[in-house]
Amino acid sequence: MTSTLTDTATPSPEVLFQEIAGEAVLLDLASETYFGLDDVGTRIWHLLHDHGSLRAVYDSMLNEYDVEPARLEDDLLAHVAQLADAGLVTLGAADHATP
Repeated sequence: MTSTLTDTATPSPEVLFQEIAGEAVLLDLASETYFGLDDVGTRIWHLLHDHGSLRAVYDSMLNEYDVEPARLEDDLLAHVAQLADAGLVTLGAADHATP
């Protein structure tokens, strides 16, 4: 699935997260595999956990980092796709239903 900023990414409940000196180690309990995140990847993980919305993650990072908007979008979507391929997050379409 190709994601866009209108989608969501939900961290798997099967993933344990431990932050160490600004970086993170993830343990996927389902596969018993460890993954490492650098400081930017760790920030993305926190924002996904807090918001889920890729647009909200993008907006927060655009305010926090000195980066071109198009590059941020490309890098964010590529990173989230890698997390999804590894089973660490579940991608979904944002719910646009109106009450």
